[in-house]
Amino acid sequence: MAKRDYYELLGIPKGATADEIKAAFRKAAAKHHPDLNPGDPQAAERFKELNEAHQVLSDPQKRLMYDRFGVEGGGAAGSPFAGGSPFGGANPFAGGGFPFGQGGVVDIGDIAVDGFLGDLLGVFGVGKGDKGDVKRSLEITFEEAAFGCVKNLSFERLEVCGDCTGSGQGANSRIETCPACSGKGRIRFQQGLLPLAVERECTRCKGRGRTIVDPCKGCHGAGLIQKTHKVEVTIPAGTDHGSAKVVPGAGSRPRSDRSPGDLLITVEVKPHPFFKRQGDDVVCTVPIGFPTAALGGEVAVPTLDGKGAMKVPAGTQPGATLRLKGKGIPRRTLGGRGDQLVLVSLEVPTKLTDHQKELLLAFATALGDDVQPEQRGFFDKLKDLFQD
Repeated sequence: MAKRDYYELLGIPKGATADEIKAAFRKAAAKHHPDLNPGDPQAAERFKELNEAHQVLSDPQKRLMYDRFGVEGGGAAGSPFAGGSPFGGANPFAGGGFPFGQGGVVDIGDIAVDGFLGDLLGVFGVGKGDKGDVKRSLEITFEEAAFGCVKNLSFERLEVCGDCTGSGQGANSRIETCPACSGKGRIRFQQGLLPLAVERECTRCKGRGRTIVDPCKGCHGAGLIQKTHKVEVTIPAGTDHGSAKVVPGAGSRPRSDRSPGDLLITVEVKPHPFFKRQGDDVVCTVPIGFPTAALGGEVAVPTLDGKGAMKVPAGTQPGATLRLKGKGIPRRTLGGRGDQLVLVSLEVPTKLTDHQKELLLAFATALGDDVQPEQRGFFDKLKDLFQD
């Protein structure tokens, strides 16, 4: 049977530009792609014809030869279309030297990229099929992250339907051969952008090669239903914000005849009103009064273990860091705990009585030029700055 004119197949005039040829092919290929026409067994053949037309008309040399000899010009000496093929009946991708294997057939069965361009991406390993993994986040407190905890997590996942035990069949169901793949479970077609035969799982029967008439009412023939599942998650001591935890086999089933995926948990630690984490140490800021900073003393401080006490050395300066040994985060590998770092903040009174002001002025007079260490350092730097 004579082949249709390539220009007629793509619906373009003979003087069409390269951009017009490309746009026409994309439009026609998207319409006749086998994946978009699962019930039409002729879709693959139409797609193959469109691909052949595009391969020829998009190549200037092949187009020139086609315009001269035509599709059936095999009898003409020197015609590159002998046998009706732009490649002279030979498969340029056959043989072991081509990376896609013998015969130029590529199996992209578990590629989950939509559209005919997705098939091409799949050939190069871009995009993989759904394995049933479920991703969830788990929020815990700062203390729970520090000391560990056990949490219950509820989430939705796909499980085997209890009504049909995963078969997808109802009480009066019958099984028929899938008309899209003729029972093979896979469909082979010519890839649009490469002269390459591509094979993938049949989207209509999901690779089973059969379809169900009057399927199960509970799962509508899918064999799977969505259910709420609960798991008990153990969070180890010393867990940090953003840590990942995997619960094997607690994910969804991608298909009723496949094992479930994993539950992938991202731990989110809620901010604490006092503490921040710095490795295995915790950091907090504690305000103290001037008398305590000058004379020393003991102040109450919050710790992960509850209310604690901290000694303040005499002459402690604002911004100084004091350390409470062993009051930090439990170490996950070396054992023991980190420290608690306390940043000292000097609290200055804002409301003074007249008597308090008199006492403060008397103290300042008595102190005179005996400035404190930081003041002395400041004035020394100031003197050096303005020296001639």
